[in-house]
Amino acid sequence: MAHYFVYADKDATLIRGAREVATGSSKNTGMDEILEVGKKFESGTTSFNEVNRALVQFDVSTISASVADGTMIPGTKFYLNMYDAGATELNRDNTLYAYTVSQSWDEGDGKHTDTPQTENGVSWRYRTADTGSEWGHSDSGSWGGTYYSSSAYTSSQTFNKNESVDMRMDVTDIVNHWISGSVPNEGFLIRRALNEETSSTHSGNFKFFSSDTHTIFQPRLEAVWNDSVWSTGSLGPLTSTQIERLTLSLENFKPRYKKGSLSTIRVKGREKYPARTHSVTSSYMDVNYLPSGSSFYSITDSRTQTTVIPFGTGSAISCDSNGNYFNLRTEGLEVERVYEVQFKVESGSGINKTVQYFDNNDQFLMER
Repeated sequence: MAHYFVYADKDATLIRGAREVATGSSKNTGMDEILEVGKKFESGTTSFNEVNRALVQFDVSTISASVADGTMIPGTKFYLNMYDAGATELNRDNTLYAYTVSQSWDEGDGKHTDTPQTENGVSWRYRTADTGSEWGHSDSGSWGGTYYSSSAYTSSQTFNKNESVDMRMDVTDIVNHWISGSVPNEGFLIRRALNEETSSTHSGNFKFFSSDTHTIFQPRLEAVWNDSVWSTGSLGPLTSTQIERLTLSLENFKPRYKKGSLSTIRVKGREKYPARTHSVTSSYMDVNYLPSGSSFYSITDSRTQTTVIPFGTGSAISCDSNGNYFNLRTEGLEVERVYEVQFKVESGSGINKTVQYFDNNDQFLMER
């Protein structure tokens, strides 16, 4: 499995009130279960009373080491994953931006609902509880985080009106800057465009689960690379006729795996109803290989149906002289959860291309 996940070390929502000073600019939300990005208005008016941005930081030391030792190959892609916790009033296509934070900050242990407000961590105005640690000014004198604003240190994702607002933003350039050491890793700042934050237009409010959620949807940094290999030896391919009537099965697949384990799972494809022959061996025992570069697996949380590993370059099925297989890495899977493995096989091309999906209810429990 050429997917690796890192969970957020710390995160918080930054809150700017209707007036930048004295209306919550020192409020810390480090222990909130929800991160917010957007703005809120006074009831029935076009005057906003709150602007929200989100901070989230990941420890990338393991990723850096894996790049250095060649485990993660050149061209590895990195994605920031954040999960919808009930976005409100999103009434059109929306774009969120991830900026590379340029100053350190403390998460704190406050909540939005604290009365009086907690001020012992990061806020719109301050990086820490120390009143001498204001964010460096940016955006025409605003606080709300200090960051590198050039395109080389910025990523974005557009959410179409009728699509899910789960985030899977390509942040490869930013993470590569951290790995190279060209800038320190102080995390991401997630925000709308400045003109949207300050306009009188109702453009809605994003809500994402934070690292303090009691669900499985905490923010994750995902590394994706292609670790597939292809060496068929003396094996022959499945014919186009066989692929049309294909059935897949798994060998050495277990009902339970330990967190952090690495296992090779064999994938056997054969024609569902092979023709009878006079051979002394059963055709059910034949080993032929699936289409190269067009066979993939995915892993889904069985209960929530959330896709953890999608079909794609990072989930291409490999082949050796014994047949097809994939490597199951379990570092990024939640313990005490049941996961399901599914498959996708493409064959042909152009208007004659066919895509087949296989769900045999192959499930496993992730153990501690």
